[in-house]
Amino acid sequence: MHTDTERCVRAVRSKDARFDGWFFTAVLTTGIYCRPSCPVVPPKAENMVFHPSAAACQQAGFRACKRCRPDTSPGSPEWNHRADAVARAMRLIADGVVDREGVTGLAARLGYSSRQVERQLLAELGAGPLALARAQRAQTARLLIETTGLPMAEVAFAAGFSSIRTFNDTVREVFALSPSDLRARAPRETARATPGVLFLRLPFRAPLNPDNLFGHLAATAVPGVEEWRDGAYRRTLRLPYGHGIVSLAPRPDHIACRLVLGDPRDLTVAISRCRRLLDLDADPVAVDGQLRADPVLAPLVDKAPGRRVPRTVDEAEFAVRAVLGQQVSTAAARTHAARLVAAHGTPVDDPEGGLTHLFPSPQALAAVDPETLAMPRTRRATFTTLVRQLADGDLQLGVESDWPETRARLLALPGFGPWTADVIALRALGDPDAFLPTDLGIRRAARELGLPSTPAALTARAAAWRPWRAYAVQYLWATDSHPINFLPV
Repeated sequence: MHTDTERCVRAVRSKDARFDGWFFTAVLTTGIYCRPSCPVVPPKAENMVFHPSAAACQQAGFRACKRCRPDTSPGSPEWNHRADAVARAMRLIADGVVDREGVTGLAARLGYSSRQVERQLLAELGAGPLALARAQRAQTARLLIETTGLPMAEVAFAAGFSSIRTFNDTVREVFALSPSDLRARAPRETARATPGVLFLRLPFRAPLNPDNLFGHLAATAVPGVEEWRDGAYRRTLRLPYGHGIVSLAPRPDHIACRLVLGDPRDLTVAISRCRRLLDLDADPVAVDGQLRADPVLAPLVDKAPGRRVPRTVDEAEFAVRAVLGQQVSTAAARTHAARLVAAHGTPVDDPEGGLTHLFPSPQALAAVDPETLAMPRTRRATFTTLVRQLADGDLQLGVESDWPETRARLLALPGFGPWTADVIALRALGDPDAFLPTDLGIRRAARELGLPSTPAALTARAAAWRPWRAYAVQYLWATDSHPINFLPV
């Protein structure tokens, strides 16, 4: 969008928050870059230039606005609905891959050379993978500076900087303030935050309907790993450097996030996975506008706009849970998963009680004796084949997954039918166009709404909803009285 100057100028003048994260406004006369919704008086059109990323603004010598804080805007929804190499690279960078594995590791996961990845990102985003990762490190550093009392040296290394000097130089360059000045400007209450606990605000594009989002997570929560408590969804997180516990609660203009991390270096990854879990970078206006064009879906969208797709923080975990949920009720699937957690999960200490384990890793589940699993023999074979392939690395499920290719590989596994592959594509892989025509709830909703109820006919009818069929699934499910559709009380 940043190449459409006229459209960008209109968005800036109207202070349209919907475009936050889509592009960034750099002001030539001040050397500052802002989000489109910045509350200051808009500059003259001839003094504005537009960039597709904060990293590109920083590369061009602009520093972040202190009023609108463009580094904390929602991420671009492009990286959610696109499946090309650039989108997959952006999802991996957000997950901290460049900091952990370098550009060569990023390229290897994508199946390209480092040079190809660099060229593609520069062409589309005006910044290479190192610059994009640097911008993310700066944002992480700011969060740690403003919300913790960690010494600056610890903040530097936790944010992913290789040296304190680089940390200081980057913070000054990006924010036009020293790290100490940033901390001094932070609200006093954040300075007194509980040691080891981070309180964050996760932004999103309005509207956001929390009912099905948190209702689904709470209704399917695995005891010991997840729970709903005091108006918040809580769960344990398996992270690159340790584990964490997160609490997520819906608020009118943000998601309140409380993080307890075993290692502060996991902050960036934890935030990225929480945003992905709640689908916070979606563009609900674009999604609902497409679905509202269908006269059958229009009343459902108008009744409760802004539905998101509840996703996952661990793709392998969700795939295992999808197999456990084959042809059984939600309650039975939770029971099966809870038994695996109690027997094979990694114990964790939850200061608030209630959460006891990390979900078992594929390696731990691959060692399980199939005869101890309380499920039909055919499903045992499906389960053991899946976890063995995940543990051996023969099957990769992650933010870098190619959606059509991975779905085809899942369908090739014994016991994997269209429903299992499609629900993994929808919730684990994040495909916004994944559809569940064989799902019982979808077929029931289709009959009630006068839509075709056979899978083939419903799929043909749903072509008009593309590329947002995963969101259409949420609206169709919402016609039922199942607990997944309601915010827990």
